[in-house]
Amino acid sequence: MKSFSKAFKLFFAVQLCLVVSMLAQADTTSDTTKSNVQLQAPGADSTQSNSAQETAAPATPASASPSSRPGKSATPDRGSDLGKVGVGVRISTLGVGFETGVALTHKLNVRGGANFFSYNRTFNYNGISYKGNLDFRNGDLLVDWFPFGKVFHLSGGALIYNGNKINASANAPAGESFSLGATTYYSGNTNPITGTGKLSFRKAAPEVLFGFGNLVPRTRHFSFGFDAGVAFVGLPQTKIALQGTACTDPLQTNCVDAATDPTVQSNILAQQNKLNSKGKYAQYWPILSMGFGYRF
Repeated sequence: MKSFSKAFKLFFAVQLCLVVSMLAQADTTSDTTKSNVQLQAPGADSTQSNSAQETAAPATPASASPSSRPGKSATPDRGSDLGKVGVGVRISTLGVGFETGVALTHKLNVRGGANFFSYNRTFNYNGISYKGNLDFRNGDLLVDWFPFGKVFHLSGGALIYNGNKINASANAPAGESFSLGATTYYSGNTNPITGTGKLSFRKAAPEVLFGFGNLVPRTRHFSFGFDAGVAFVGLPQTKIALQGTACTDPLQTNCVDAATDPTVQSNILAQQNKLNSKGKYAQYWPILSMGFGYRF
């Protein structure tokens, strides 16, 4: 009996040792697993962190497009047009002269110039011989508008000085007839008729023009221009002054002083009015102009 009891206790002790050993082995396996999990967790976090960093990292800037690169702009800087200056020479129905222009904006210029011309001619009118001198002295100031930004322009301005005039010396040969108004006279043999004549316009006159060309070109230096229009110079004013002996008959038996006689002076005034009436079309002075220029 005692042997059986010893054997049972021995068996039970062995079994208990086996159970304890199994439990210890299970705990060891669990600890190992947890340790592995803990070791892997930081790696995962690192992987996620690296992934997040790669995601958050700024993208490599793309190559700048030609339009965004510094340098020449595709659209010209129109503000740079301001202040450009051009000079030129021209020939026109106002004379031969020069002009200067300045760019105000991309579509606006202001220009001014002066013209000169002189021409002499002798002519006879109603028996009186005139030696005339056509003298042009004028200056204008214009604003050019380029509605399409090209060469076509509309211009407005004025002849700010209009010194255009005709001066003439007059004489009627001795014994020859001449007419004043509706009256015929004979120039005195001893004191022939002499005098002066003058035709002038008002000193300032508005102008309206259109044309092609730009005295201040935006992209080149040389230019050619053409203008056509009209200057509203007003009715021409004629002034005639005569002196000497005027006779009403060929035999010169009835003669008067032309400078003081009321009848002669009245006929001179009628002659002036007649000339002014004939010159009514000159109040719209046609302008045709062409020229060459250079822009600095």
